[in-house]
Amino acid sequence: MSDIAMLGDGQWQWSGWLTAKGRVIALFAVLRHSAERLDLIVLDADAAALAASLKRYVFRSKVSIEVRSDASATGRFAAPSAAQGATAAIDASGIELDLGSPAGPRTLALREADSGVADDPDAQLRWRAFDIAHGLPRLSEDQREQWTPQQLSLERLHAFSVAKGCYPGQEIVARTHFLGQAKRGLAVLRGAPDAAPGEDVRAGEQALGKVVSVAGDRVLAVLPLERPDAPLQVGGIDVVDTALLDGLAR
Repeated sequence: MSDIAMLGDGQWQWSGWLTAKGRVIALFAVLRHSAERLDLIVLDADAAALAASLKRYVFRSKVSIEVRSDASATGRFAAPSAAQGATAAIDASGIELDLGSPAGPRTLALREADSGVADDPDAQLRWRAFDIAHGLPRLSEDQREQWTPQQLSLERLHAFSVAKGCYPGQEIVARTHFLGQAKRGLAVLRGAPDAAPGEDVRAGEQALGKVVSVAGDRVLAVLPLERPDAPLQVGGIDVVDTALLDGLAR
């Protein structure tokens, strides 16, 4: 749903794959190695299912789509050694992406599979909380095919295009944009550690929106852009509406 023709060699951007009705199936980063190779770095969706969906659109072009099984992703809360902003570092050892922001440095590295790298649940939770704070949704299975790019405020990440050629859901995305029909967007709420995706966000007895992603006590929810100035609750617990952080956009 983004315009990859705008990428130069070694550059990346956020993007996604939509249903015909313009609902987000998967979010990923697109990295252009060269005119002959693009990598999709998938956040939460089933990579094999996504590859199978994309293959249905390969007709006469000499295109090969495959899921890599020889690489692992590792992250660290430190500045990249070489990557910067939208420019990745690509060498014989693998790929490095700058996923930080003014709120703090962060690096994602894609290297050959290494069984010696141990999972760190606390660090993974902190990573997801960083994503949520910056408005990068982490979509569980039950939240896929539920939301349009505008409802997920993905214009903040420059993750979709309304000007490029046709893609599944493009007509609905463009119509919503040009007719000014986007009425909902993301909000970050804090204070509900037991919230779950799909749960209602309420103002008193009124259900205003839904929880999309959760990390610790931080909640990413779709809410009306214009809503009453009233206390919000998730699961009967008062939550605080906090500002989305900027700087993760590429």
